[in-house]
Amino acid sequence: MSDALPYDTHRLRELAGEIIVNVRELSALGWTPATSSNFSRRLDERHAAITVSGRDKGRLTEADIMVVDWDGQAAGSDHRPSAETLLHTQLYRRFPEIGCVLHTHSPTQTIASRLYAGAGHVHLEGYELLKAFAGNTTHEVAIDVPVFPNTQDMPTLAAQVDALLDKQCMWGYLIDGHGLYAWGGDMAEARRHLEAFEFLLGCELELRKLAPRH
Repeated sequence: MSDALPYDTHRLRELAGEIIVNVRELSALGWTPATSSNFSRRLDERHAAITVSGRDKGRLTEADIMVVDWDGQAAGSDHRPSAETLLHTQLYRRFPEIGCVLHTHSPTQTIASRLYAGAGHVHLEGYELLKAFAGNTTHEVAIDVPVFPNTQDMPTLAAQVDALLDKQCMWGYLIDGHGLYAWGGDMAEARRHLEAFEFLLGCELELRKLAPRH
């Protein structure tokens, strides 16, 4: 570690490079419009590397990646973290095996969050791609993707997420009118979960077009 900073700066540069490459790819897909979305990687047992608030995610540089502690406070810089930082750090604090959290705003994710907000979840069942989620070994399974109400009160939203994590296994969740959070043990697993959610939510939206529900 650096004598001046409470984390490994070499590791930070490695993770920043990984975030930049992956987020540029997600931006090219149209999943991070304007300056929306935020992305993070576990740095160590007390810190995470996360995108700085308000930056164009398709043009990230190392200067756009900062470090926060588990309380969501900046460490080693005066950059401003996203208001949603607590939604990342609560996962790292609670689950040592989580190494990456991705939050995107694709049209599919956002539309699904609006359509299913009333139900409070999106029910996914019988899809082969359900095996993409870590721990699932068969398509003969059903999962409910939670949809939380949107709010600017991040501590309250984080508490709602925490309460549901006590009750069910989750790989991600939606926020009404906002987008999707997905996570995994590393960047590859988190992206697999993110892409699986995108595909499955898209299927559900198409099914609604073909067989409208009254």
